[in-house]
Amino acid sequence: MFNNKRNINNFFYIFITSHLIVWTLIPTLTNNNLPLDTIEALAWGSNLDWGFNKHPPMSAFLVETFYQIFGNNDWAYYLLSQTCVVFSFFIIWSLSKDFFENKIYSFLSILLLEGIYFYNYTTPEFNVYVCELPFWSLTVFYCWKGFKNNKYTDWLLFGTFAAFGILSHYLFIYLLLSMDFLFLYMLIKKKIDFKCMVSLIPFLIILLPHLIWLTENDYITISYGLHRTGSGEQNFLDHIIHPLIFLGKQIGILIPFFLMLLFLNSKFKTKFNFKDNKLLFLLAINIVPIALVFLTSMIMGVKIRTMWMTPFYLFFGVLVIYIFQSQINLNKIKGFTTVFLILFIFSPFAYAYVSITETDKRTDYEGKKIADEVQKLWDKNYENKIEIVQGDEWHAGNLSYHLASRPEWHRNINNIIRAKNNGVIGVWSKEQGCIGPNIIKENMKICFLND
Repeated sequence: MFNNKRNINNFFYIFITSHLIVWTLIPTLTNNNLPLDTIEALAWGSNLDWGFNKHPPMSAFLVETFYQIFGNNDWAYYLLSQTCVVFSFFIIWSLSKDFFENKIYSFLSILLLEGIYFYNYTTPEFNVYVCELPFWSLTVFYCWKGFKNNKYTDWLLFGTFAAFGILSHYLFIYLLLSMDFLFLYMLIKKKIDFKCMVSLIPFLIILLPHLIWLTENDYITISYGLHRTGSGEQNFLDHIIHPLIFLGKQIGILIPFFLMLLFLNSKFKTKFNFKDNKLLFLLAINIVPIALVFLTSMIMGVKIRTMWMTPFYLFFGVLVIYIFQSQINLNKIKGFTTVFLILFIFSPFAYAYVSITETDKRTDYEGKKIADEVQKLWDKNYENKIEIVQGDEWHAGNLSYHLASRPEWHRNINNIIRAKNNGVIGVWSKEQGCIGPNIIKENMKICFLND
């Protein structure tokens, strides 16, 4: 099956193409509406800024780029998610060639990732965590290239993609802190020189507008992140319970991954050579970031939400294959392939089953139908187009996405905007008053504020 390098290359490209097609088609065919986080990013994208109340701007920038190309076609945003995933797989594949002489080990390190549900079942929802994936993989790739070749171009690209990673999600800093420990070690051992510091130039230049935005907006995204952890509400037991819950969840996430690995190796005995720079690098980018998150939970007593860990396992397959490659029995490849295919087929079927049978999910929301009703009523009363939608990211964001005029989303509308713009729709609670035409849907009232 994997008898030569050409076959392995072909199988790799077949795999990533299949993954891209399957995970784009399945949600496209079974969901009625885009998921919450995708609509939220589209709402922000309609009114781009250097940050938003919950997250930095990269996810909004990417979905808005796709909107300008593909419009309000749901499949495009599922395609965007899978493009981020398979692009990351390609970068891992490229990096792994420096770690393995036999390409089959590179391929196995990618296939093992199908055992982690962050890279299949949860990927249809484009969000900040999926947005991180390509920048996480590129940052690791160019960091390794920097260590290996010590070229200015590699270090400059490392700093560039690291900044884009921070602009995707702040937890990216855990990867960069882990790399800093590695940099410090390498500098002390004189295995690299201070040429790596050039990476700070693009890193700081790219981040500067967002840092200015943060100061002007009272660090709202940082406050939101701390609020999500439950920070400030801890008792003594939280410093024990929350880290243990975090650890238990990580073990649970990795069970299918290690089940697949068992079909290649059942001994799991090895000696760590800490003079091996490749091993040190893989430990730094895989184990240290997770350990730092664990320590954060222990010291602060905060909750770590499962989805936050999405990019942390991208290079986990490379690590375990590198550690155990001498013990891997390639004669058992058929058993491994069987387990892989079961997981590869089961995961999209499970997603489709849940999507079809459960009818009260966000993806069952009738966003397009509601937008059509709003547009028809608007056209009966006004001749101008809808320019602004005010309200929460979900209800108002759906209108912004589905309406043909692609109105800007605003959480709140001040008097200056009202005075300068006609064509405004407000989404309020249904108890609030509204002068003029309106539509009541579920617990919301869509009010026309054109006059």
